[in-house]
Amino acid sequence: MERLTAEDQLMLWPDEIWPQEIGAVAILDGSAVLDAGGRPDPAGAVRRVVEARLHRVPRLRQRLYVPGRGLGAPLWVDDPAFELRDHIRVAAVPPPGDEAALLSTVERLRRRRLSRSRPLWEMWLLTGLPDNRIGLFIRMHHAIADGIAGVATVGTFLDPVPDAPAGSARPWTPGPWTPGRLPAVPQLLGDNARRHAAGLGRALSALARPVTAARHLRATWPAVRGLLTMGSAPGTSLDRIVGADRTLALVRTELAAVKAIAHAHGATVNDVLLAVTAGGLRALLRSRGEPVDGVFRVYVPVTLRPARLRGAARGNLVGQMVVPLPLGVTDPGDRLRRIATETLRCKAQSHPSLGGLFHSRLARLALLKLLRRQPVSVTTADVPGPPHPMYLAGMPLLDVYPVLPLIGNVSLGVGALSYADRFAIMVVADRDACPDLDVFAAGLRDELAALRKEMSAAAPQPQRRGASGAVLPRRG
Repeated sequence: MERLTAEDQLMLWPDEIWPQEIGAVAILDGSAVLDAGGRPDPAGAVRRVVEARLHRVPRLRQRLYVPGRGLGAPLWVDDPAFELRDHIRVAAVPPPGDEAALLSTVERLRRRRLSRSRPLWEMWLLTGLPDNRIGLFIRMHHAIADGIAGVATVGTFLDPVPDAPAGSARPWTPGPWTPGRLPAVPQLLGDNARRHAAGLGRALSALARPVTAARHLRATWPAVRGLLTMGSAPGTSLDRIVGADRTLALVRTELAAVKAIAHAHGATVNDVLLAVTAGGLRALLRSRGEPVDGVFRVYVPVTLRPARLRGAARGNLVGQMVVPLPLGVTDPGDRLRRIATETLRCKAQSHPSLGGLFHSRLARLALLKLLRRQPVSVTTADVPGPPHPMYLAGMPLLDVYPVLPLIGNVSLGVGALSYADRFAIMVVADRDACPDLDVFAAGLRDELAALRKEMSAAAPQPQRRGASGAVLPRRG
């Protein structure tokens, strides 16, 4: 019986108001995917691959079941009416099929709620792009996976070569799938009682070992205190409750350039993402006539998974950092170095699971009051993707952009995904809070360009030598 963990249940709490779905937009080369009549058939090709490998991701054939009072937490149960065609569909991008039309189509599909009567995921193959390109919009409920687990789930259906057989992930073909039965009330009652007894046993064990419990509390308290008692910051025009509509923007660059920038400043790739986010915020707020001489706090999720388990991850296991971005620092390189120092300090703390912190209804209500009193209006996430080129149903995967969910008064999300030699950023914003998202996106690009230029200027120049081998003065 697979109950949702406390972390997974936390993703259900705000869902009625702010849909909590993670996703990605990808661009595929669909030149080689044709049906028997020679017509493009991306959905048929993708369905064949997904169907052959669904046994590796059983959650995608399960729906959410919420039992009655006293029967325990929600759980995953097999969907007896599962039909793959309900989850892999085709939609046309309207002419001219450019980036704006693609993002508008993604937003239209995003507005459609996932039905809890079926497994909470879907893929949309988006036709109508130029040069035989096929768009892919994939999303799943956050209760199924966090960013790391989402990448691992999608990776089940990707191949490192274009001609891999549909079922090549396993040396055998599974037989027909038979859904399990819905647990009966006595089973639910017994399972709930056992889980309560186990929880009570863990609590008593902790009481019997007060030194260990105190040591754990002392290790996690700095991060909890920082999250719950952060001082107030000046408000901005981004501080508003999120509505239903979104606006999207894409920013592309090379992963090697981002890594070089990070290395030159003693930083990480995630620090570079935070630095360019700071540059975008400076541009946006200055264009609105708002001050940029202080700090601006942003949320940064922290994976709690050991590195060895990330390739087969599922569910949610994340903590949260609040990182102050020094918008008042004018030099981009100096700003990046300060951000790197701050994130290093934050990462040195122990970060408890969010599900463990806010597992009760009372704790969630307290969190909501905190968010309204001390708003943080921007979230960022840097998710590592496959380091080498991959293929979906024989179609080369050209680009991948993550789609972050928004919640409460977090009206702007900046997600980055590294894939092969690319570093792709998708900015998701509440349409009412950020109708001028193009200004923010331009600020991101300008910050990247400024950091690259500074790095190039600081790099040692090769010495010029004359015919005799003597070193000549540098030009300029």
